[in-house]
Amino acid sequence: MKPASRRGVKAPKAPQGLEVVYGIHALQSLLERGEAPGELWLQSGAEKRLEELAATAERLGARLVRQSRDRLDQITQGAAHQGVVAFCQPLVAEGEESLWLKLRAWAAPTPPLLLVLDGVTDVHNFGACLRSADAAGVHGVIVAKDKAAPLNATVRKVACGAAEVVPVYQVTNLSRTLEKLKQEGVWIAGTAGEATTSLYALDFTGPMALVMGAEGKGMRRLTREACDHLVKLPMAGQVSSLNVSVATGICLFEAVRQRQLAS
Repeated sequence: MKPASRRGVKAPKAPQGLEVVYGIHALQSLLERGEAPGELWLQSGAEKRLEELAATAERLGARLVRQSRDRLDQITQGAAHQGVVAFCQPLVAEGEESLWLKLRAWAAPTPPLLLVLDGVTDVHNFGACLRSADAAGVHGVIVAKDKAAPLNATVRKVACGAAEVVPVYQVTNLSRTLEKLKQEGVWIAGTAGEATTSLYALDFTGPMALVMGAEGKGMRRLTREACDHLVKLPMAGQVSSLNVSVATGICLFEAVRQRQLAS
């Protein structure tokens, strides 16, 4: 539930052109890459760890402003900001041309591993998928321009820094992109509950793109038809499916396991 604004008190807004980014891990990721937010709001009476982060941000050129918790709650609409809010340049997805240029460079030393999200619109799931993608060493995440979650502040918070380092490629036509990936030698594996092949029976050691569909609806028809393989997670209990971000983590780390054994 969003906190109600006090009558007569105008809710704060981010400076024009900047985006609200909140949370310790998101800020740490920025600072570790040598990037400073334009402005940093720190909760009054913040713990030592936050004071140290703020000092680092100031050294990099950020303007430090101490604010009350109520003020931080207002600008983050009640989200778990952990006492720190930064105002940063928005994240922007890369385009298709960048994907094709980088794909050839990924051929060595390890075959490319890509994550494709088809119709994943929930920002929490998107952020969690980016976090798993970073942990698994995914070379890039591909999304469509439509029916896809934005790279917003919530995604950055949930991703715990992964949104800033994992390349996200936004494409106009997802099924056409998958066909072109196949022409470039990348195998396409999609997840589907009705598939007959287990995830663990598929070879992930070569160039591979893993396609995850939206919860409930799954992959769209044209996306499904563009896949070389359809696989499923073996489900032993009463639950018929998993959250898309959980399933993504399981699938990606099966690829990691196979690639480590093959190296």
